[in-house]
Amino acid sequence: MRPLTPRPLLVDTLIAVGMAVVAVLLGQESRSQGWPELDARAYVLVALAHLPVALRGRWPLAVFAVVQAAAIVYTTLGYWPVVCTFGSMLALYTVASVRPVRTALACAACMTGVWAYAGVVSHTPSMASVLGQALLYCSVLVWFGHLARRSAELTRRLRAEQAERARRAVAEERGRIARELHDVVAHHMSVISVQAGLARFVFDSNPGRARGALGTIADTSGEALEELRRMLQVLREEDPEAPERAPMPTLARLGELLDRVRAGGLPVDLAVAGTERPLPPGVELCAYRVVQEALTNALKHAGPAHARVELRYGSHELTVRVTDDGQGTIPARVPAGGGHGLIGMRERAKLYGGTITVGPRSEGGFEVLLDLPTSAAERGGTGAPEAEL
Repeated sequence: MRPLTPRPLLVDTLIAVGMAVVAVLLGQESRSQGWPELDARAYVLVALAHLPVALRGRWPLAVFAVVQAAAIVYTTLGYWPVVCTFGSMLALYTVASVRPVRTALACAACMTGVWAYAGVVSHTPSMASVLGQALLYCSVLVWFGHLARRSAELTRRLRAEQAERARRAVAEERGRIARELHDVVAHHMSVISVQAGLARFVFDSNPGRARGALGTIADTSGEALEELRRMLQVLREEDPEAPERAPMPTLARLGELLDRVRAGGLPVDLAVAGTERPLPPGVELCAYRVVQEALTNALKHAGPAHARVELRYGSHELTVRVTDDGQGTIPARVPAGGGHGLIGMRERAKLYGGTITVGPRSEGGFEVLLDLPTSAAERGGTGAPEAEL
């Protein structure tokens, strides 16, 4: 068992105190029900039969044993047995919710035996009724505890599956980037290497052939740069057959994107702070794609809303902030590891040495905040040679 967090321990403590108070109040009716009035010894046993349930999350079996033992002693001394039933029932439910069914059934049999013992000690005339109630209550408690246990196991399994899917998605994205880079770079770099070696070898003996090799190098490197630009455009496209020759999106085309979003029914404003300037194409592509994904999510999930896109040009960084005031997006819809769109934004930001924060706002709506370094020195030389194309 994991250690109890402060909140569940506090809740369980309040429950235990509440049950003890109810038991004491019920014990005040003992004389009217034909049982001895509670004394100091009885109050101590009532406390032992209820207060330990505050630790039921950490030691369920030990708590069950303690409250049952207190109930047995309380009943043996001739007090009203009903007063000490609440803690036992909650302890049995807890055991059923965190332990295997066999263990829960064994505890249920123990509790049934305690109730039967109480019936014998109190000389009840309706022993069949006592046994029937014991079996009914124990069966219900074990059943609901078992359902709670299965639900918790299913939740853990789903979370593990979601985390695994997220890890696979990240691995697929990285693998795709590696394959794209290999396909684009390997052939062209091989040609350039061969031609450079040829030009050096014949530079003095055959200047014409050397010039031809240098021309081939220039043409091949130009093709490589163009292919890399195309790769940046289509790397994250859902449709593998999408056209590859459209111009690479830049922040200069952000207005076209916002017009399309407005036509789709989402009012959106654009605010720019700082001095606008040309940025490395890869950085602009990253910022553009993050804005595109954030506005697409707002169109899908925010409901009736208003969005705002803010660009802030710093001396060495670009900050992009996309917010909406919709009510349709709730925290449960955006789990930390879930969603290929969110994974795509995080991986893209990481590729260019940036950071991204995605989540609901305290005042309502949703926010995507991206910080990107705008120079290779600020990026530390990691992740984005294409940004300088």
